[in-house]
Amino acid sequence: MRVGILTAGGDCPGLNAVIRAAARRLLAHRHEPVGLRRGYRGLAERDHLPLDQKGVSGILPLGGTILSTSNYNPFREPDGLEKVRAAQAADPLDAVIAIGGEHTMMITRRLSEELELPVIGVPKTIDNDVVGTDYTFGFDTAVQTVTSALDRLHTTAQSHDRVMVVEVMGRNTGWIAVFAGIAGGADGIVIPELELTVEEIAAAIQRRHERGKDFSIIVVAEGAQLAFESGERREIRASEDVDGYGYPRLGGIGVALAAEIEARTGYETRVTTLGHVQRGGTPTATDRILATQYGVHAADLVMAGETGRMVALRGTEMTSIPLEEVDGIKTVDLRYLEIARTFFG
Repeated sequence: MRVGILTAGGDCPGLNAVIRAAARRLLAHRHEPVGLRRGYRGLAERDHLPLDQKGVSGILPLGGTILSTSNYNPFREPDGLEKVRAAQAADPLDAVIAIGGEHTMMITRRLSEELELPVIGVPKTIDNDVVGTDYTFGFDTAVQTVTSALDRLHTTAQSHDRVMVVEVMGRNTGWIAVFAGIAGGADGIVIPELELTVEEIAAAIQRRHERGKDFSIIVVAEGAQLAFESGERREIRASEDVDGYGYPRLGGIGVALAAEIEARTGYETRVTTLGHVQRGGTPTATDRILATQYGVHAADLVMAGETGRMVALRGTEMTSIPLEEVDGIKTVDLRYLEIARTFFG
């Protein structure tokens, strides 16, 4: 079989590990893996590169993706579907392994249903918000990056008796904020899944100061809203523009929250926005292993003819689910936040 492999949407650590694992598994069984450049654009425009033993050698620890990525959606692009059909007619692939987040899974499902393209999805995102799998690769590396930053910020916050607000990624979920907040000893965590008012945050910081704690670390997810006891809610956005998928460009909640905290408490409050540093760098060992498991299982599904599915981790078992079950986003299990609250205030 000739099998295309692509990476779509935002980059994250572990993409190359999946590419390597899927390609090596296919090569071991005498199949031909082909890299599709820049996500689904590579499929539509027949932009390929060979993924032979040499092509995937040495890429396991590399961040980013050797195939490049994009937000190309053939359902939104002029003549996108026609290009995919023409590409398949002229240079057919027996299957496609699509590595991406929840939006990529939606595209992959539609291509399976509407074009009968044999596809397998592999869930990728630092946000850990793909429905149907316990964890996505890239998440552990992002959490470790944020945790390391919190460790460093603790020392400077304590030295200067400051409040530090740390804005992290996650889009409309708070997985990174909660996990890194627990691991990094945050004194408050603000996420989209659970409303926490500015007044409540300020009161918690005041209580810390009253018992002799002169510094605080507050972690806020980029998709959280600024909420007030009056009932006012503010969605903070980096700009009025949208990204390639039509989503709002988030960012700025950290600055807005810090200003409100300082105004209410009088304590000097500084902001750190970690941004895209959370996506970069070499993947952790955990992400390398998880990505390798995903890649091998995706190749096995292709060889077994079990397409139209997404690879998924359930507990310690690698399995798969129908792509039509991958709908919406997976929000934070609030039991984790309840654990974190033990250490607030």
